[in-house]
Formats: sequence, C-alpha cells, structure tokens
Amino acid sequence: MPNQKKPRLTDLSSLGEAAECLKTLAHPHRLRMVQMLLKGRFTVGELADACEIPSHMASEHLRLMQRCGFLSPDKQGRCTYYEIAEPHLKNIMKCIEARFG
Repeated sequence: MPNQKKPRLTDLSSLGEAAECLKTLAHPHRLRMVQMLLKGRFTVGELADACEIPSHMASEHLRLMQRCGFLSPDKQGRCTYYEIAEPHLKNIMKCIEARFG
C-alpha cells in the first residue's frame, strides 16, 4: 500500500460548530436577510417587509443569526440597525447565488 500523506483536516469540534451555524443559515428568510445586509444596514421592520413576515418573526431570525456571530445590532435612538459581523458570509452567499440564483 503506498504511503499516502494524510490531509490536514479541521478538528471535529470546530466542524460541529460550523454545522450548527450552517443550520442557522439554512432558512430562506435568513438567507434573504443576509443577502440584504451584505448590501447595507437595515432595521427589523425593513427586513421583515422584504421577507413578507411579521416583525416578531424577523426579530427571532435575527436573534438566532446574532447568536452565531453572523450579525451585530447598532442601536440608534429608537431604531436598531443590523449589519453583517461575519465577513465570510459574503463568500457563502456568492456560492449560493452562483448555484441557485
């Protein structure tokens, strides 16, 4: 049997964390929100309108993505604007848009 060099692999705990975050992204409304947020900052209401869902549902989606470190909120007076905190989301969305969009 030839001596094959073992490829350098990511440890399983890191892959588990990645899988959990990918599960969080795996929803059409969340992907739409990420797509919008890659183009600018938006409020819950604006994101809810774009997804055609109630604001309380949009808030829940945003909270889940924020928990994974994908988004960060920026409170300005009575409004909270969301923006992308994870720069790698741009590459993930490029792959999704190239394949499906």
